[in-house]
Amino acid sequence: MKFKIIFTFLFINLLTFTNVKAVFDIDAKTVILQDYLSGEILYEKEPDLSIYPASMTKIMTSIIAFDLLKRGDLTLDEKFLISENAWRLSQSGYSSMFIMVGDEVSVENLLRGIIVASGNDACVALAEGIAGTEEEFAVMMTSKAKEIGMENTNFSNSSGINDPDNFSTVRDILIMSNYLIKNYPIFYEMYKEKKFTWDRTGGDPITQGNRNPLLYKNFGADGIKTGYLAVEQYSLASSIIRNERRLIAVGSGFKSKNSRSKQSAKLLTYGLTNFDTIQLFKKNENIALIDVWLGKKKQIRSYINTDVFKTIPKARKKYLKSIIKYDGPIEAPIKKDDTVGKLKIFYKDELIGEHELLALESVKRQNIFSRLITSINYLIWGDV
Repeated sequence: MKFKIIFTFLFINLLTFTNVKAVFDIDAKTVILQDYLSGEILYEKEPDLSIYPASMTKIMTSIIAFDLLKRGDLTLDEKFLISENAWRLSQSGYSSMFIMVGDEVSVENLLRGIIVASGNDACVALAEGIAGTEEEFAVMMTSKAKEIGMENTNFSNSSGINDPDNFSTVRDILIMSNYLIKNYPIFYEMYKEKKFTWDRTGGDPITQGNRNPLLYKNFGADGIKTGYLAVEQYSLASSIIRNERRLIAVGSGFKSKNSRSKQSAKLLTYGLTNFDTIQLFKKNENIALIDVWLGKKKQIRSYINTDVFKTIPKARKKYLKSIIKYDGPIEAPIKKDDTVGKLKIFYKDELIGEHELLALESVKRQNIFSRLITSINYLIWGDV
């Protein structure tokens, strides 16, 4: 078995990390903060407590539409006929896009009405246009939630209007937000738009501002969605990007709009100022040379098929080591993408990451004469 230490990095002083978290608190019922690239959770407070997600539900409503758009089963300029059921929500005091009965509204406008204006009427119109009824659309939403790992979520409507069967957790909302950003980067641009003008039929255009308060602070916020229900108080799924590093936070049970804004900004700032994210390895790039036995090459290049990021506290760092481990030399023939070993990442003696090491190239077997010479050399000299 061969071992090769190929890189040395800086890593977390775990004791200090724990102490930092112990003195930090967010004034909300349930909260979670994640570094997007590394996937590491930087702060959490009762993250699996069941909540009513309110208008954060609309993130999944947009995901269902984005899925169809990505597959080509829906287009942005496709129009849906507005029902009385959808229109009624624009007349009842809820946040609205103010659509009109019998109007035909494009998918693009409905999406902006949902994402920017938080229109409950737009949610119902989109749901009915896609699935026929809002009830059937909610089934699609819950199915998608289970597909992406939201284990403690059920959706009963498209808008998040109060319903005991419409529930989730901040951890699940985080999973949903992460999925949104990763899979629909172009469509996600809608979430940072600060205003939307709806050139409605039969009336003057209506311009509404985005309800996300963090978009108006100059610190890199580009999403995601606010929420409010009297029983749940104020909530917010938020994200910032700074120097190509992204953080995602979700909180619920903020006591006021002002608290929601300040505490969410505090949480994201905590992640920015106390931690750094570094890239240890790049996807599909050569990591190390692996010895080959009885091959036309004595060594082959190797790689891993994913980017590897780690988030570390600022100014509190010690050694991190990564080791290549394999039974070697590897006997030829070897095909490109064959597994040739393991890349193991340690904090001191604790294994914190393991990845399959793959062959970056193919190596053919030597002919019989060359194999004989190689075997004799090995027996006499120990030279492979």
